[in-house]
Amino acid sequence: MVIEWLKFEVCSEYHNFFLEQDRLIWTDALEKYEGFIDKQVWMSPDNGNEIIFVIRWASRELWKAIPPEDLELTAFRFKNAMGDIPVRMMESREFFVV
Repeated sequence: MVIEWLKFEVCSEYHNFFLEQDRLIWTDALEKYEGFIDKQVWMSPDNGNEIIFVIRWASRELWKAIPPEDLELTAFRFKNAMGDIPVRMMESREFFVV
């Protein structure tokens, strides 16, 4: 199993909209791929603008087998849905479960 760990900065006033659009666009897209297990949302009690996604994949091979053009299209749809709302990916990491 492998973990995709993503850290975003989103103003707290936009959290609900950001999370709704992420669920409707990103999560719905990723769930269709073999290897997707689940996705958790973590919110920091110390930083109100920080949102972390923890996505569990059955294997790195299945995760990385997602066609790049599918990811690009999903990213385009998400960016359009967010409009002018500032969203910044602060960090992207990968972890292996041992």
